[in-house]
Amino acid sequence: MPSPPAKDIEQYPRGFTDGRARNFFQLSLVFSALAAGAYLCFRLALPFITPLVIAVVLAIILAPLHRRVEHRLKWPSMAAGLIAVAAALGILGPMIVLVAELVNDAAQGAAVLRGSIEAGFIEKTLSAHPKLSAVAAWMLARIDLQGVLGEGATRLTDFSASFLRISLVQVVSFLLTFYMLFYFLRDRRAALVSVRSFLPFTADESSILFARLADTVHAVIFGTVVTGVIQGVLGGFIFAFAGIPAPLLWGLAIGVVAILPVLGTVLVWLPAVIIVALNGEWLRAAGIATAFLAIGVLDTFIYPALVGNKLRLHTALTFIAVVGGLIVFGPAGFILGPLCIAVTLAVRDIARARIRSAYV
Repeated sequence: MPSPPAKDIEQYPRGFTDGRARNFFQLSLVFSALAAGAYLCFRLALPFITPLVIAVVLAIILAPLHRRVEHRLKWPSMAAGLIAVAAALGILGPMIVLVAELVNDAAQGAAVLRGSIEAGFIEKTLSAHPKLSAVAAWMLARIDLQGVLGEGATRLTDFSASFLRISLVQVVSFLLTFYMLFYFLRDRRAALVSVRSFLPFTADESSILFARLADTVHAVIFGTVVTGVIQGVLGGFIFAFAGIPAPLLWGLAIGVVAILPVLGTVLVWLPAVIIVALNGEWLRAAGIATAFLAIGVLDTFIYPALVGNKLRLHTALTFIAVVGGLIVFGPAGFILGPLCIAVTLAVRDIARARIRSAYV
């Protein structure tokens, strides 16, 4: 095919293709800068992801209370400040007292065990059970049990003594949690409007997404609290049945510690098992340990079932969300894992509704 004349080529809209290319290149730079900025912001927030997530969770849980207080005071900043301070005092005080007491008990248990070993408790026990003496002698010849227990007791004691000397990172994390809680409560309406403006959804779709997020947070908190109560009640009954003093107090401690994903109920029941074993009641000590291990295994099934039923999710999917979230995000994954699943499913439902409206 012959090429068009030169005059005809000059009549073509020169610069149209170049203009589109230039606009595309500029838009690519803008989105590249946006992606780089978002990544840097994520890296900056990553060390504080746990306090930020806790602040968001507390803001969602305390929002109804803040609305009532704000309605009475007619001053949003004062209402948000009062609730943030009350939440900080209500969480920090009992947590410090409880954890310090548990660490003290663990240190005392390790010290008692070390003293019993030094007094020849193991030798006396092995002499009463000749069949175990050969195996135990082989293990003791290769493990400095007294040194290990001594070092463990020393470290637990030092940690207990210095527990109240909080590090700078912990102080910043704690202050950031309730500092952000104050703003999340006071400016929640403006924050929601701002977030809605960035989402590629309609007002109704954004409302569905936010409702799903709130339901997920409430379901996780519900499952955590119920699981902690179950563990506390069962732990108290086990202590009472085993004859451990103050079973009600220790059951309460188990319930509180079970709520905290970083810690574990082992800090409560392990010292009791050690003390019972040192009194020569090996069968009772083994029974207590077995019962609490069974409760721990049961917890891995109760919590996903509770959360999954509230969110109408399969138990296995909830289990993957919680455990995977803890692996990927650390303690914050306790919330972020289920939130990731909830957001993904909500976006799936929105996309499905759009497709149906377009083709039906």
